Amino acid sequence: MKPYGIELIIDLHECDTSKFNRKEIRRYCKGLCAAIDMTPCKLVFWDDVGVPVEERQSLPHTKGTSAVQFILTSNITIHTLDILGNAYINIFSCKSFDSHKATGLTKGFFSGKVINSLLVERI
Repeated sequence: MKPYGIELIIDLHECDTSKFNRKEIRRYCKGLCAAIDMTPCKLVFWDDVGVPVEERQSLPHTKGTSAVQFILTSNITIHTLDILGNAYINIFSCKSFDSHKATGLTKGFFSGKVINSLLVERI
């Protein structure tokens, strides 16, 4: 079977949590798209911005910022966990990209330790 696309899954720990906000994640998405030659489209956030204090997430595995950067050929999904200092990134595209460049840029941007990195060929 001919591959449809590839998905890179990156788990980072011990990140610089000062990067876990809309401004920095927007900057990361812009830089990543440029580095791996992807055309960015809409960027959507899911976080506690504008949410009443009593309704905000407070558990270590839910408190953070999530974002989906739609790209012309699919999407980049980011989940950050403030309390744990972890970031989880998925880059999926039917257009080929350099997974080593994407991993290196992601590790450097968040100053994290790559715990898991997996490249999946989608068919």
